[in-house]
Amino acid sequence: MEEIFVQQVGSQLADMSDVPVDWIDRHQLQRLDQMLIVVDENDKVIGADTKRNCHQNENIEKGLLHRAFSVVLFNSEKKVLIQRRADTKLTFPGHFTDSCSSHPLYVPEELEEEDAVGVRRAALRRLQAELGIPQDQASLEDIVFMTRYHYKAKSDAVWGEHEVCYLLLIRKDVEISADPSEVMSFSYLTREELEELLERGTQGDVQVTPWLRIIVEQFLYAWWPYLDEVTQFVELDKIHRV
Repeated sequence: MEEIFVQQVGSQLADMSDVPVDWIDRHQLQRLDQMLIVVDENDKVIGADTKRNCHQNENIEKGLLHRAFSVVLFNSEKKVLIQRRADTKLTFPGHFTDSCSSHPLYVPEELEEEDAVGVRRAALRRLQAELGIPQDQASLEDIVFMTRYHYKAKSDAVWGEHEVCYLLLIRKDVEISADPSEVMSFSYLTREELEELLERGTQGDVQVTPWLRIIVEQFLYAWWPYLDEVTQFVELDKIHRV
C-alpha cells in the first residue's frame, strides 16, 4: 500500500524528523512516529505515513491526506464537552476544540471499515487515554458515526492538518480525568455558551481550532434540537467538503 501512495503523490515528500519541535513533551514526541492511514479524497486507503509527515504543510501541499476523527460528547443535560488543547500539542496548541479528536492508526483493528468500527475503536482508545474515561463507562456501541468532512488548515508556517474526518457522537454521562499532556482544561457548554466561545474566537479573545468551528456551524447547530432523534442526520456515505 505504501508503494501505491508514493506512486500517486510522488517521491518528494519531506522527511521532518530533523525539524525542531521544542514545545511538545515526550508523550507527544513519541506519538509523532505513529503510522496514520493515508487516504484519497474519497476516503479510500492508499497507504500509510507517520503522524509527523502527515502534519507537515509541505507534504500536505503535495497531496498528503490522512484519516481522522472528531468526537462530540453530550451529557444528559444536552451540554457538549469542550476542551482546550495542551500547549504541548503539535498543531493548534492552546486552542479550544471538540471533545476529543485524533487518528485511527494503520493497524488491522483500526483499518476495519464496516460500520466504521476501526475508527470507532480508535475513538474509544483515545477517549480512554486522553480524557481518562473509565472502560466500563463507554463502549463501541455508545459511539455513533454521523458523517465525514474533508478540510485543510495551517497551524503555523510548518505544521497543519489535512484530513478526512469522521464525526462521531456520544450521549452519555461519564467521568473525566484528562491527561494534562493532552488537555489543558475542559467544560460542558450549552449551545449559547458555545456560540459565545466561537464569537470570542472570531474577535481574537481566544483561540479556536478551525475544525471546532466547522463541526459547530456545519452540524451541531442543526443537530442540537433533535439530540433525542439524531439518527435522522446520519450520512454514512457522504463526505462534506469544507
